[in-house]
Amino acid sequence: MRKPKTPKTLHGAQVVLRPPTAGDIPLLAGIRARPEVRAIWRGGDDLVAAVTDDLAASDVTTLVIEYAGRTAGAIQWGAEQDPDYRHANIDIYLDPEVHGRGLGTDAVRTLARHLITDLGHHRIVIDPAADNAAAIRCYTKVGFRPVGIMREYERGPDGTWHDGLLMDLLAADLAAE
Repeated sequence: MRKPKTPKTLHGAQVVLRPPTAGDIPLLAGIRARPEVRAIWRGGDDLVAAVTDDLAASDVTTLVIEYAGRTAGAIQWGAEQDPDYRHANIDIYLDPEVHGRGLGTDAVRTLARHLITDLGHHRIVIDPAADNAAAIRCYTKVGFRPVGIMREYERGPDGTWHDGLLMDLLAADLAAE
């Protein structure tokens, strides 16, 4: 699959989404090392290598989330290109130090608007852990709706399987700021 098109910079109400640089790798690895993030975004023991691999992935575009002039996390998107199933998907992580400020909502809304308005996607999916109430609230504010539970969807750090919630957003559902 080819790498999705990368925008130069996207501006939200509070955040800026921009292409990553080599200097972002240790900062993003540090955010992913935080226990609150690591519980959801694992990636093995070498998080610098994991972030480097994410940035080089051919089927995903990663953008850095900047807030108040500093790296606050990352947001990724990919796309199914088959014309009969074409849609985009989003994933995100934020530094726990900036949780509760609406930055996740702003970042997801900003990227969703770009995917719909600029790239012509009519549907976007996101799949938080079924017990991640904060993420589900965030995505609901943007306009995502629950589709259903994906049973035993992902393996947790403890080795057991956990459910995921599939949510989707249609272009007409995108909530205004």
